[in-house]
Amino acid sequence: MAIKINLDRVLLDRKMSLTQLANQVGITLANLSILKTGKARAVRFSTLDALCRELDCQPADILVYEPEEDVKLAAE
Repeated sequence: MAIKINLDRVLLDRKMSLTQLANQVGITLANLSILKTGKARAVRFSTLDALCRELDCQPADILVYEPEEDVKLAAE
């Protein structure tokens, strides 16, 4: 998938644990872990809003688009 999750970096910058964030946002640690590891297939805007509010960041600080090499090669 071409969307990368930078939640680890943002948490490190904020000196916050995943458990703290899960408690503040109100989602389970398991679901937040799935998002952090990039295994989530979707994220709700309400979840993204809560993450950005608690981390004092923009969505682009958490989600980054990085084209995959296979996709680039197929387009050429």
